[in-house]
Amino acid sequence: MTGTVYLVGSGPGDPELLTVKAKRLIEEADVVLHDKLPGPEIIESIPEGKREDVGKRAGGERTGQAEINERLAELAREGQRVVRLKGGDPFVFGRGGEERRYLRERGIPVEVVPGITSAIAAPAVFGIPVTHRDHASSVSFVTGHEDPTKGESAVDWGALAATGGTIVVLMGVGKLPEYTRALREAGMDPETPVALVERGTWPDGRAVVGTLETIVSVRDDEGIEPPAVTVIGGVAGLYGEGEK
Repeated sequence: MTGTVYLVGSGPGDPELLTVKAKRLIEEADVVLHDKLPGPEIIESIPEGKREDVGKRAGGERTGQAEINERLAELAREGQRVVRLKGGDPFVFGRGGEERRYLRERGIPVEVVPGITSAIAAPAVFGIPVTHRDHASSVSFVTGHEDPTKGESAVDWGALAATGGTIVVLMGVGKLPEYTRALREAGMDPETPVALVERGTWPDGRAVVGTLETIVSVRDDEGIEPPAVTVIGGVAGLYGEGEK
């Protein structure tokens, strides 16, 4: 009997933000392949004997996607119940679509379990709504870490600058200078508020704010590191509003 692979979103990291289904499947799994983004409390709650770290770090150690795909298929063919645990939602820049396709092409049953995306949750816990009637009627989610084999970026920063809505960039700490410059060159006001939310919902989570002109210096001065979400637009200026 071929086992089933569950592509499970762990949410932004707070274990209380796991869905009921995600928690049940993690407990029932024979093996859990996790990346680096589920919160440390979630990872540590999984018995060491049934968890495998297949995470990736920008510029550091990594498990190749092809190796992950092959490992998922191998475990399923052994008849095991496999949870592929991802940060946030598996279909929001989580390569869940690639893994699902790979497994389905090989006749392996796959079920997707959505999770709360950090693109919304991380800013929210710091009082930053991605939409607001006074500031933004649309929101765009963008990856700050595209496939390095691409000849050129697929992100049209000029079009995003013209939308007038909120821009949320995931995995964009390293490329912050490039895309903030692209947005300014496309005509976005340099005084547009920008927030960086590091480890949102984690015990050590924090947020810093600046403008499109200053946020790179803020990042460097404050030592912001991945994982972090970048929020660009008027809503970012709401951080700290009303607080003493």
